[in-house]
Amino acid sequence: MLRLIIPLFVLLLPLAEIACFILVGRRIGLFPTLSLVVLSAIAGVIVMRIQGLGALARLRRSAAEKRAPGKDLFDAGVILIAGILLLIPGFISDIAGLGLFLPPVRRFLWNRLMRNVVVVDIGGAPFGDRPQTGPQRTIDLDESDFHRDDRP
Repeated sequence: MLRLIIPLFVLLLPLAEIACFILVGRRIGLFPTLSLVVLSAIAGVIVMRIQGLGALARLRRSAAEKRAPGKDLFDAGVILIAGILLLIPGFISDIAGLGLFLPPVRRFLWNRLMRNVVVVDIGGAPFGDRPQTGPQRTIDLDESDFHRDDRP
């Protein structure tokens, strides 16, 4: 299903962006429409810089406090994607980019992502008190504990 949705999205998004350009251009005119596109790109760079620096500061703080930086890395990545969406000319991508800059939207996406992710600690690095995520699913074997039998 996903194999069909992504190519369809890639094909339909530029068409939808062009349709929005036409609708907005008819409503407010050519030069105001072009001005909106340029201003949204400039605003995207400014907001990405401000929020991106804040995300980097949170990453440094979590590393200094020996906390797992998962959410801070996620926020930094989503801010980067939001900035790229604002740089792409188009009103639909601008709306999506502006939405991703909002902390409640990022928190919602983080919660949706974490419902499907199991975090396994391999290195044993001290990241403070970790909540138990359920039954142990990882079995650590030495070389002597495992052998391959090619017989059927």
